Amino acid sequence: MADNLKKPAEIRALAGVRAFPPLMIVLFHFSEGHHYSGLPWLDLLAARGYLWVEFFFALSGFILTHVYGARLAQLFTAQGYGAFIKARLTRLYPLHLFMLFALLALLIAARSFAHFGGYRSIYDLAYHPDIQVKGFFLSLALVHAWNTMNSLTWNGASWFVSVEFALCLLFPIFLFLANGKSWRGVVLIAAGIAGLVALDLTSRHGLDITFRNGVLRGLADFSVGVGMAVLYRRWKPRDRLPALVHSVIQAALLLALFYAFYHTGWSHSRRDIWDVLPMLALVFALSFDRGIVAEALKTRLPQVMGVWSYAIYMGQTFWLQAIRIFEQRLYPPSVTTVLGTRFSSLIWWLEPLALVLVCVAWGAALAITVEHPAAAAIKHFLDGKKPLAEPSQLRQQ
Repeated sequence: MADNLKKPAEIRALAGVRAFPPLMIVLFHFSEGHHYSGLPWLDLLAARGYLWVEFFFALSGFILTHVYGARLAQLFTAQGYGAFIKARLTRLYPLHLFMLFALLALLIAARSFAHFGGYRSIYDLAYHPDIQVKGFFLSLALVHAWNTMNSLTWNGASWFVSVEFALCLLFPIFLFLANGKSWRGVVLIAAGIAGLVALDLTSRHGLDITFRNGVLRGLADFSVGVGMAVLYRRWKPRDRLPALVHSVIQAALLLALFYAFYHTGWSHSRRDIWDVLPMLALVFALSFDRGIVAEALKTRLPQVMGVWSYAIYMGQTFWLQAIRIFEQRLYPPSVTTVLGTRFSSLIWWLEPLALVLVCVAWGAALAITVEHPAAAAIKHFLDGKKPLAEPSQLRQQ
């Protein structure tokens, strides 16, 4: 039985590294929909925010393989596969469902206020969030990013969850391919990178691929993560490198990442792949849980925010749409003087800063009051046998 299998050790650096990518994704979505600051040092970071999804897909492949690597035979049984899918949906679905209905409530409230106020809501303007009935029901089924829509729909950020669900359905195949010697890991990594290069070269938007072919993007990143987990499984027991060497490798990858951000031109281009390569390599470098960057990620703030990261990511669309309502109805005229400063100048910096802080607080509240309690309640209700119970590192992924 799975309960008798030894659970793999938690990799705390990978738990902590989840803290920061959602913030960059929030800044990207805000900047794309509102404005960029005009400061290259900030804009070139924010404009590449969409690429951090690559990091999360690869991290997912790595952690799932790390956790379930010894359970291949079980995953190829009806009971084991069903338990695995149930465990993953228990982790992913409650918050997805809550945010879907939260956005429905925001839509109803916005249209009601608009009706009584005699103006048009943001959902009835020329350029508005997609609120098709079709998109709502496809979102309920978690298939809205399987080339079933022509745009992001409802909670746009949830396309990631739809793709992650597809990857979970296919995961036993990946685990079968990963079951063996190190060369299998090398092949999986090479195949994943080749897939990313192909998508990058054929897309008109670089690697910002979501509702259409997002599953292919996820498959490529996930393959790299699974491959790296194979190499980790082989190399970790033999790791005798000094912590200093790990520190140098991690620092070099961070420098390579920032160099790519600042020297590959603007976003959404065929040069996206050069940003992604050091980003994916960081997953492997941090997995050994040693080195200065890894130690920093083990401190309390990254660990706590890592636990909130899924909720921060999933909750952002609510506030991105709420900002449009505030701009439409609550903000004073741009020429108004506030605290001795023109409002348009003040809000230029205040709005994105406030959005990030609100998304963190909102994500914390969602994680504490919705995500984790709902998952615990569902697990308790569905079965007590827990044939494939998930270690903490996977529950927090």
